[in-house]
This record gives sequence, structure tokens and C-alpha cells, in this order.
Amino acid sequence: MKVKDIEEKTTALILPILEKEGLSLWDVEYVKEGKDMYLRAYIDKEGGVTIDDCVNVSRALEEELDREDFISEAYILEVSSPGLTRQLKKTKDFERCVGKRIEVRTFQQVKGLKDFEAVLLDGNDEEIRIKTDDEEEISIARGNLARVRLCYVE
Repeated sequence: MKVKDIEEKTTALILPILEKEGLSLWDVEYVKEGKDMYLRAYIDKEGGVTIDDCVNVSRALEEELDREDFISEAYILEVSSPGLTRQLKKTKDFERCVGKRIEVRTFQQVKGLKDFEAVLLDGNDEEIRIKTDDEEEISIARGNLARVRLCYVE
């Protein structure tokens, strides 16, 4: 089974669990790190996720994964908060973070820079638009984004 299929099937299994618990899904990823495979679910809620939230979702999801049994190789299941400086990867991540301060690193320079700290104005499948501290609006192609994450603001 392909990585994307595993992530999609896991998403379908976890959504009803999260709805019941009053939580939302930030992301699901199935990745190899070293010799191990990890199935990670990042969950969120207003006011922050607790350890009990993670434990409850992990147990319920583990039961569903065991019942469905669609992942043939051994993996480690992790359920956690995406964190305060969560990465923005998908269009929906950009859409829900409009107006927030972000850190952007690009593969190629944009206006002579590869690193930005700015406010996210908009994000879609093709590009993101940011406003820098000096009020300059910049568009950056999604394919040029090496990493985007929320800034930690006290």
C-alpha cells in the first residue's frame, strides 16, 4: 500500500474518534526514520491538547488500525499535538493560519532572501502571500517553500 493511501485511510479512521473527543486533525503522516516506520497523527483543539487527549485518541485509533489491518509492515504509532511552531504543509494549513505570524524558508531566493518572518495573508495550491514587517507584500510559489511554520509569539 502506498504512503498516501495509508495516510488517507488513517485519516478516515481517526476523524470520527476526534469528533467524539471534541478534537480536530492537523495532519497524518507515515514516514521512515532510520530503520523504523512511524504513523503519526497530529491533533489539536482550542486551548491546546492534553496528554489525556493523546492517550485516548491513540488507544482508540490503535483499536481501529488493528481491526482494519491494512498496514503490512511494523510501525510505531504516535499521537501528539502539532506544537506551537507547527509546520504548515497543506493548503488547508495555510487557510486556517491566515493572519498569523510565520517563519518561511525558501529553496531559492525571493527578493534576495531565503528566510522570512512575516504575517500570512493568503495561501492556496500555487502560492502563499506574506506581509513583512516593513509592510511589503510578497508572493512565494509553493514549490519554492522549503519550510513554513508558525512563529512562537509570547
